[in-house]
Order: sequence, then structure tokens, then C-alpha cells
Amino acid sequence: MLHEITPTIRFVSAGLPIPNLGGRLSILPRDCVYTVFPGFADVHVHLREPGFSYKETIASGTRAAAHGGYTAVCAMPNLNPIPDTDEHLKVQEEIIEKDACIHVYPYGAITLGEKGETLAELEVMAPRVCAFSDDGRGVQDRAMMKEAMLEAKRLGKIIAAHCEDNGLLHGGYIHDGQYARAHGHRGICSESEWGPIQRDLELAAETGCAYHVCHISTKESVELIRQAKKSGVNVTCETGPHYLTLDDGDLQEDGRFKMNPPLRDRSDREALLEGLLDGTIDMIATDHAPHSLEEKSRGLEKSAMGVTGIETAFPVLYTKLVKPGILSLERLVELLAVNPRKRFGLPIGDDWSVWKLDEAYTIDPKNFLSQGKASPFTGMEVYGRCVMTVCDGNVVWKTN
Repeated sequence: MLHEITPTIRFVSAGLPIPNLGGRLSILPRDCVYTVFPGFADVHVHLREPGFSYKETIASGTRAAAHGGYTAVCAMPNLNPIPDTDEHLKVQEEIIEKDACIHVYPYGAITLGEKGETLAELEVMAPRVCAFSDDGRGVQDRAMMKEAMLEAKRLGKIIAAHCEDNGLLHGGYIHDGQYARAHGHRGICSESEWGPIQRDLELAAETGCAYHVCHISTKESVELIRQAKKSGVNVTCETGPHYLTLDDGDLQEDGRFKMNPPLRDRSDREALLEGLLDGTIDMIATDHAPHSLEEKSRGLEKSAMGVTGIETAFPVLYTKLVKPGILSLERLVELLAVNPRKRFGLPIGDDWSVWKLDEAYTIDPKNFLSQGKASPFTGMEVYGRCVMTVCDGNVVWKTN
């Protein structure tokens, strides 16, 4: 619901209480209408620290998140050290405590070293992590995943799965579709994603584990999850802004279009939009995955997998889905702020962001606060500029 607070300030609640804005908006110019949203929450972010601070740091990544209207992020565990033990998790927690400007909730790894062979110290980590994931790698062994689900069920935690069958990759790096065939690239088949999802849904039904599927990209994945929900499986899923607004027809010979899973066929994108509208897809997460300029400058074949996205998520989705009438503004806020918090148990306090929705501009990575500059949306004209973000009552981002 949209609440008019003053003639120039409105709040989109999406079921959440109106925040106490106090006098903090008085510092903004009164020459336009501002829209206030609850702080967004992203359950799939790579902050790269510890271990890979040349790509991103917790300080730069959380500043970028605040720039995008986010006040809470869940940090993926493909780090060094990987948070798979009490000792390793503490390394990450200490940096978060020192450098984060918004709420950061770490994931714990499912297996030691994300190798898929031995369970990580799940019980020790459970009270301090948002969920368990081996993101960046799929758990290949069915018995290992079942063991993890049973333990997660006992501990009352979510298993958030990166679903990828290594045996079906064959060295692929973009979608196995028309663009790959036309340009001589090795493709990644859709079954490499939906096959493990099918396996895991069977295990989730068997174990009763709370199961979450990361970054779905195929029409088969949508339908499998839709049917599992109808049968009562405790499953949720996410997709990313790029999978909803781009497909392999938009590919260019540029590393900024390379991510995992890859941009799929137009029919997959349309199925994702349908899943978004009918509630099969529960939330939108950015899979913000920054890399260095050198790592992303090697073309489609040789660039690192992953793109930056937390600063462009709302403007892109608002421009491409809300303005054309595909999705309501309140539904978008549910997908970005409400549903992620509900599923992952993330609290919201005095957290909100302020936007000028009628301001148009061209996405330019030079303006990103993230260290990662590789974006598939570079050069796109969008609407919606974040002018202020407040976390725990503190202004953590404000435009000049």
C-alpha cells in the first residue's frame, strides 16, 4: 500500500509498518516527490572478504549495498578461509563488526572447504549464520546432501543450494543456445541446473528440510519448484534482475555478460517472469559477484564468472518491470524487502531508503561504490535514483 505522508513524501509499505522518519528527510531538497521504501534485503551477495579483497571488501560492498537501498545482505561463503568451522567464521565476523555499514549475515558452508565430502561444523555455526550454502559449487553427492539436510532440519536452518551438475558442464561458460552455436562458444545445458534441483526437491520432501534454491534461470527449474510447492515441500527460491530482464539474445563478446548460471533463452526469461507473478519465485537476489577489471576483461570465454549488481537492481527492475505494468511497485518491494526477511528470519528496524523515482539516468559503472565495475546493464537508461539510505536509524548513504 502507498501511504502519503506529506505532499512530497510517500511510503510503500508492502505490509510493513511506516518508519519513524522524524526530521531526517528535512535535509533533502523539496523540489520533487520522494518515495520511501523499507530497507531492501539481499540473500545472495559476494562480499569477497576475507581472502579476495582485491575484488571487493566488506566496507566497499556494504557501501554499494546502501547506495542501492539495501540495509541487510547475506554474505556467501566462498571465501578464504571458508566459514566452515568456528575459527574460520570468526575471521569473517570480526571484519563485519569493524567495517560493515549495514547488517551483514554470513552463510556457513555446508561442507568443509566446500569440497562436498564432509559436513562443516554446522551445529557450532548455526546460531551465527543465516543459512548453510556451498554457493559457487554444487553438492554433487546425493547422500552428502541428504546428510546436510537432515542436520539442517535438526538445527532449524535453511539449506540454500547452488544447483549445478559438474558432469554436465563440459567446459561450457554461456547458455547452450543460439548465440553459443552462432559464435562458436561452448554452452552450459539447462539440465545442469534443473537436474540437481529435481534431486534436492526429492530430498527436501523426504527430510522435511527448509530448502532454498539460489539463482534459478531455467523454465524447467520454475516448473519443478512450482509443483514441489503444490505438493507441500518446504521450498523457496530466488532469481536475479539480469535473468528477468535479459536473455542470451542480449549477449555481447564482453565479460560483463558472463555469470553463473548464464543468461538463458527468451523462453526461460518469460517463464521466470511468470513464476514471479504467480508466486513460485519468492524473492529477487542480485548474486552481486564483483571481480577485478583484469578478470572481467578477457571476453566471454576467459573472463571470470560473475557480475556486479546490487547498485542497479532496483532501478533496472523498476524501469523494466514496474513502469511497463508487468509488476506492481508494492509486489517489487515484497520481493526485495519483505519476503527475503520472512524466509531467512532477518529483522527490520529503523531501516529504509528514499528514492526519486522520476529521475532518469544512464547506468555508468564509474559511479558505482563497489570495486566491481562489470555490469550487463552498462549504458542502460533507467528510472529511480536512491538519495538516502538509513540503517538502524543512521544515514549510511546520502547523495551529494
